[in-house]
Amino acid sequence: MSDAAQTYQSLIDEALFRPVRSGNAFEDTVARLLQTIRLGIVAPGEALPAERELATRFSVSRDTVREAIRELADAGYLVSRRGRYGGTFVTDTLPVASGSIHPLEPGEIEDVLGLREILELGAARAAAARTLSAAERDLLWTRLQETGAAAEADYRRLDSRLHLTLAELVGTPSLVSLIADNRTRVNELLDRIPLLRPNIEHSNRQHEAIVVAILTGDADRAAAAMGEHLEGSAALLRGFLA
Repeated sequence: MSDAAQTYQSLIDEALFRPVRSGNAFEDTVARLLQTIRLGIVAPGEALPAERELATRFSVSRDTVREAIRELADAGYLVSRRGRYGGTFVTDTLPVASGSIHPLEPGEIEDVLGLREILELGAARAAAARTLSAAERDLLWTRLQETGAAAEADYRRLDSRLHLTLAELVGTPSLVSLIADNRTRVNELLDRIPLLRPNIEHSNRQHEAIVVAILTGDADRAAAAMGEHLEGSAALLRGFLA
């Protein structure tokens, strides 16, 4: 991983590994860890930060972190390994969550998609309006290439990472947290519908249009390209789920 990629991965980590609410420390710790796994911030086969570090970041006790890890291990998301290179790792193959899918509430799809449009159109416009460094430009192009080359099984993880990286380039840390939370809800909806190859190919072309607009500093075109991109997935979600 390049220095730029490491820097921005660290910034995204900080946005997601933030303190949880004390009233529901265990539940929020489980949810936050699950979010980092399902968004691919910690990829299959990669290690979580150490328990002590997680406890510090989440502002909870190590016992709470340990209990949350134990529950996610029992659910098939994590595995612990001993020895010199031991630690807690995300499983190579994540469980299918379909058995725990909740019924959709009235208006839930429109709520999720409406917020996504506000956040991500604004992020695209703001990123294009910034003067990006050479390292930032290289990172964004690298994330685009990684998503374009992704296998179907890894597509949504790398797609999520591309969108989070774009949000990070805006330079407003709280925006990453908001988009990460929204993206988690979007992915929960996407998990209910088929992953269609033509849609992947279409999304990749749209991703390139968004990135090129940002790299050329065209804020209006970046927002328009992002809008077109969001409309595609929104149409599929409404078609399958509404």
